[in-house]
Amino acid sequence: MKNLNLLLLASLLWWGCNAFDPATVADATASQVERVEPPCWWTGMKTALQLMVKGENIAACKVSVAGLSGVSIEGVIPGDSPNYVFVNLRISPAARPGTRYLVFSTEDGTAFKVPYEIAARRRGTRESFSSKDLIYLIMPDRFANGDPSNDTVEGLPDTLSRDRDFGRHGGDLRGMIDHLDYVADLGATAIWPTPLLLDNQRRASYHGYACCDYYRIDPRFGDNAMYREFVDSAHAKGLKVIMDVVTNHCGTAHWWMEDLPFKDWIHVFPEYTGTNVLFSAYMDPYASDYDRHLQESGWFVPSMPDMNLDNPFVLKYFQQWAVWWTEYSGLDGFRVDTYPYNEPGPMSRWCAAVRREFPWINIVGECWDPEPVQLAYWQSGARNPDGFDSHLPCIMDFPLRDALVAALNEDEGGWGRGMSRVYGSMAHDFAYADPQNMMIFMANHDHSRMGDVLGHDPARMKLGLALIATLRGIPQLYYGDEMLFSADGGRDNDGAKRIDFPGGWEGDPVDYFTTEGRREGGVAELHDYASRLLNWRKGASVIHTGRTKHFMTRDNTYAYFRYNETDIVFVFINNSLSEVRVPWSHYAEMVSGPASGRDVITGASVNLSDDTAVPAKTALIAELKK
Repeated sequence: MKNLNLLLLASLLWWGCNAFDPATVADATASQVERVEPPCWWTGMKTALQLMVKGENIAACKVSVAGLSGVSIEGVIPGDSPNYVFVNLRISPAARPGTRYLVFSTEDGTAFKVPYEIAARRRGTRESFSSKDLIYLIMPDRFANGDPSNDTVEGLPDTLSRDRDFGRHGGDLRGMIDHLDYVADLGATAIWPTPLLLDNQRRASYHGYACCDYYRIDPRFGDNAMYREFVDSAHAKGLKVIMDVVTNHCGTAHWWMEDLPFKDWIHVFPEYTGTNVLFSAYMDPYASDYDRHLQESGWFVPSMPDMNLDNPFVLKYFQQWAVWWTEYSGLDGFRVDTYPYNEPGPMSRWCAAVRREFPWINIVGECWDPEPVQLAYWQSGARNPDGFDSHLPCIMDFPLRDALVAALNEDEGGWGRGMSRVYGSMAHDFAYADPQNMMIFMANHDHSRMGDVLGHDPARMKLGLALIATLRGIPQLYYGDEMLFSADGGRDNDGAKRIDFPGGWEGDPVDYFTTEGRREGGVAELHDYASRLLNWRKGASVIHTGRTKHFMTRDNTYAYFRYNETDIVFVFINNSLSEVRVPWSHYAEMVSGPASGRDVITGASVNLSDDTAVPAKTALIAELKK
């Protein structure tokens, strides 16, 4: 007992608690304390706080907290590098908001301090994205340039070069804020920008997926305060905001790559080793440890080091980071890039931690797997033989996406062709824990432009829009697909496919953000179809949460009903090259005899029977009278 008391006394002397008068301690210099992350915190949080402090030989310092009461140190852990220390802080339930000070003292008696703000947290809860929403995906660098003064920023090597496919084109947060009306008027209710955090790679930094600072908005987009302004402005327009995050990898230009906190902060190999992209290794009963190790530890590409989430300090860092951005900015959900490349166990704990702090929040993972049963493995609640639960509530429906795109390009039906592909994909919903909480889409920033994929055919695009607007799940539309954007110059590379939105730059010959510009550009009719359809969807609760009944044919048509206790919507997709009469008598289990209703696109009354004709390459969407 005597030794234990001595140990406790030594701990108190080492860590201290309000032992200093902050007024008597000098402020830290930039070299003494380079970074403290998270940069601030809040009262009343469930998430325990662990600060990562970086500074020259900071691990040799004693650490204490000074200032207002209610905050104490529970532990101090040095990194493998002497320039890092991890400080576990306890914030008592009675702690008042205000500034505390982290005080660092050296063996020679020198002491220095850094302020640390504990603020009052936001009140109330928010509603995250769900099947009620349509998500509009944009790439900020290619959407609109609202502030040319930040096109090139001193110290950031990848400068403005709009004529290069992989160069930075100048789009920014101000441009996004300036054009939120366009997104809302289209009928979207949520907006997903690709990553906005600092990406300081020497080239191709425009996409943001090689993060170099997890707590800083890229200054070529704006700053942290402007991101908050963007979220607030979106909310004022009725738009939720989804933050695109990457937990699997950072960029080689990340500041910590020069001095890693721990030797195993990232996955290290004797020479560059890439992932084998073998998602099946997780659920394959015959998979080798060798293959699984390469899948979860190999690097995504040479410029993106693979984070080691098995290191508890790395996992804690990313858990707090997601919590911090949610509380700081008021965002409404997350999209997680390259989800299955992460270690499954730690990512399950990441999801659980974020949702423990914000039980209302939705998180969608990019699980790019074309096999429905393997994709289903990643959704929380899946009946997995190994007992694994990801705690990831939402997944992206890549199998349905593949079926949609293939079907829209096939004029003939038959076994495994045309609309039977979509029927077959939907029939796999038995495998998913929650089919309604799946993101459905035709394309995102990693796909070819729908204008190119569909041969610049507006009729085919309308069919695609009709499908994603009325099938189960959460529809997502990639910016400009509502007007059949094509890759710049027909070049089939990522940079060319991520084209600039016409009108987002001064001097653009047409402005597709305006009705006049769309008319001049010849895309007004398709845009108006999309807008009518998506604005109708906003109020169609039967589409948001209703059940589905679909009917199989081999003539390249697809019929289904979305229904609940009070409402019913009938959808008939004619993807063939000929007019087709609706086989209404086939649907007796849903509707007995002819029916009447309203065409949701034209608003006209419709009478449905075996004599109803649907023209080639068109969709009939009708609200029926019960």
